[in-house]
Amino acid sequence: MSSCPDFRVHDAPAGERRLVITADDLGRDAAGTDTILSLWEDGAVTATSFIVVSPHAEAIAERLRADGRTPHLHVTLSSETDIAPWAPLSGGASLLDEHGTLPADPRRAEQRADPDEVRAELDAQLAWMHDRGLHPRAADSHASVLYGIHGGRLLKTALHWCADHGLGFRMPRHLDPFPRSGAFPPEALAGHRTAVALADALGVPLPAALLTNPLGAAELGDPARLAELLIAQLPALPPGTSELVLHPSADGPGVPAVRTWEAQLVRDPRFRDALEQAGLRTVRAW
Repeated sequence: MSSCPDFRVHDAPAGERRLVITADDLGRDAAGTDTILSLWEDGAVTATSFIVVSPHAEAIAERLRADGRTPHLHVTLSSETDIAPWAPLSGGASLLDEHGTLPADPRRAEQRADPDEVRAELDAQLAWMHDRGLHPRAADSHASVLYGIHGGRLLKTALHWCADHGLGFRMPRHLDPFPRSGAFPPEALAGHRTAVALADALGVPLPAALLTNPLGAAELGDPARLAELLIAQLPALPPGTSELVLHPSADGPGVPAVRTWEAQLVRDPRFRDALEQAGLRTVRAW
């Protein structure tokens, strides 16, 4: 039986570099769910985030309670194109597309959503977890809808909501070495600085930096390139607790091939060796 870890690492030596290895999208599909839970149980990943609007969510919650594990809340305001669409728990009209479900286009989800209805949906998704005995200590956003990438309308709402519920938020304090951060326009960089300052003022914990895989299978070519890409960035992580966000899965309907490569990566002894060589201690929370 595993207990919920402390949210912050209080006793880390000054300057130590730590890494949370997160498997995102728990509940997206059956293949990914089984893979993520297996990796988590084996210690190949140290955290996961939960899509509670998934049709698999109820069964997953039962399994999590039995194992004594609590994931982060993966706030979900958009669907995906290659699997059946999801519906919000609150039913806010501005959150819906013409089919009555969450839109597959995250840009549309961000630009059309009413902030008050977004907050109601965030409340509903968190309450769903609480009602099932799961009490997350952090939240993040599926398809980046809350991060202000498409206009910034919802980021302030998300940070105030996290503060009200005592939640951390997966927004990196430092954009470097986030993939392709050098291409962000000046207004996006200024918006990020403002958001970090707001998070600090509200007392919302943030990871120091964020790594993820920005490429698909066609761009990578093979699993070795994925490992090379991510391992090369490990030494650049700053002091503090950063997060590596992956989306591991097994083969299945609607599962991009690169997700199976990410599952291989976190079990690869060469990746574990690279973490050690980079001086990174893996932890369960930031």
